[in-house]
Amino acid sequence: MPGQPYGWYPGIDPGDPLVTPPHAGVGAWFSRCSAAIRRGWRPLLPILLLTQAVPAAVMSVLSAAFAPPDQFATGPDGAPILPDGYFSQTFTFYGVIIVASLLFGPLQSTGWAAGSWVITRQAAGEPAGVGAALRYGLRRALGLWGWTILATLLFAVGACFCLLPGIYVAFALALAGPVYLFERENPIGRSFQMFHRRFGMVLGRVALVAVAAVGGALVGAAIEMFGRLPLGTHPMDAPGTAAGAVAVAVLSALLATPAYLAQLVGLVVTYAEQRAQEGPVNTAQLAAELG
Repeated sequence: MPGQPYGWYPGIDPGDPLVTPPHAGVGAWFSRCSAAIRRGWRPLLPILLLTQAVPAAVMSVLSAAFAPPDQFATGPDGAPILPDGYFSQTFTFYGVIIVASLLFGPLQSTGWAAGSWVITRQAAGEPAGVGAALRYGLRRALGLWGWTILATLLFAVGACFCLLPGIYVAFALALAGPVYLFERENPIGRSFQMFHRRFGMVLGRVALVAVAAVGGALVGAAIEMFGRLPLGTHPMDAPGTAAGAVAVAVLSALLATPAYLAQLVGLVVTYAEQRAQEGPVNTAQLAAELG
């Protein structure tokens, strides 16, 4: 409107620290993500280390400890045959991984909820300590975990059809977590709705978040792969190599933590931007909605 700053929109403060005004562009979105990281990295890092890095390191150690044999025997005719106990060890491996994933799910959900609380409260100028954030996260953990399981199952169904349907479902459900935390109803439907209403905008923002998340995961995976090479195929069989495998898993999880931070901040800021596209909203209102 004439006389108003660029990006101004009725009911939206162009200087809001968390909510990107409509038509402000990806630069304004990115500046709010950067500001949220600068404000919140001190409380967010311990939260993410406890709730994301520790489960990742434990899962890595369990994978090394229960990995099925990967060397096949040779039959009398020279054909490769499965080693003894291959199927039982394989079922044990996947059983342990699935059970551990389910057990760690509430802890990881606690971290995502606590981190979202910190980002929003700090932007609103309110205190946001680690202890209070974790207490808030515990209150929202089971609900967020349940919706995360449902979203994961939908992604698995999409991936069964082909790579592109799986990617589409993952992008369309990217905002389900923030929707649950701020609105607490119909997170799957609302996430799909936001994605389709402003397809290009949400796709672009989530793609940037995905690049950061996948990049961090690849860095961690590469470090773990190369770090385990000198330890052999079954590093948990001896105390020395087992200690090395644990150290590699911890280092890999630590180096992946900045990717968790970028993913968390990017999705919260993207959700706030989409709320502004729907109508007037500000950081104080979003902070109040978290409860």
